[in-house]
Amino acid sequence: MKPIFENIPHEKGVSSFHAYRIVVPYFEFKWHYHPEYELTYIVRGSGYRLVGNTYEDFQAGDFVLLGRHVPHTWSGKSLDGGPVEALVIQFLKEPMISLLTCQEGVALQNLLNEAAHGIRIPVREAWIQQLNHLVTLEGLNRMLLGMALLEELAQAPYEKISPNPHYQSFSRKQELRINTVCRYIMAQFRAPITVQKVADVSGMSTSNFCKFFKKATGKTFSDYVNEIRIQEACMLLRETEHKISTVASDCGFETLSYFNRVFLKKKKCRPMEYRKRFFIR
Repeated sequence: MKPIFENIPHEKGVSSFHAYRIVVPYFEFKWHYHPEYELTYIVRGSGYRLVGNTYEDFQAGDFVLLGRHVPHTWSGKSLDGGPVEALVIQFLKEPMISLLTCQEGVALQNLLNEAAHGIRIPVREAWIQQLNHLVTLEGLNRMLLGMALLEELAQAPYEKISPNPHYQSFSRKQELRINTVCRYIMAQFRAPITVQKVADVSGMSTSNFCKFFKKATGKTFSDYVNEIRIQEACMLLRETEHKISTVASDCGFETLSYFNRVFLKKKKCRPMEYRKRFFIR
């Protein structure tokens, strides 16, 4: 899926190292990219995360490093109705070039190279404290502490998120169209939703929309909708005691049997097995 370009310097001044806290009612779908690297820690909230063409659910504690121009979004909410919260660091590579070319910078350079895939890192309490401290600092002190944190991350284990770091380019008109479509799907996925209706929203014929959507997302329309519904179901299975049939209905599945079949295909286990493994008590 092609994202919207986000101009970080324009939004936050000319600093090469940004650190800030986001507290909002919910994480809005905003598929975008920018030339800065980005380190994001989810303090509160859950939902689903898109990096490249990889869709995964997330919950509090999600800790991800993204490379330059990697398209991404977090979309979700807090089930208790409270705000969601994230700590975000965005930085440019250029001020660190001399460090990265010396022997001491090899591990950090490798980390930044791998960030083209998006990488998920098991978070540590000490890093959370550093992140909270970072957002209170300015100037060189912020950059120095941020680089020290990145060096620690370079020594830690991680998992790649997106296997393919190459992303297609679309026109500005197409970028706006795919974001409009995906926001519409996010708002309507709990109800019956047809290709024809979404094609109308996009201003395209059904056949042209299906081709466009597959090219933009790497998925068919029905598969994409099922991804969204299953990620919502996972959140409900983890964080509520609703019956499986209720979860299926609340997530837009018309029959329990179809929900079970799609869930097994996407998650490699049945809904009840997933709940037993991940239920938050």
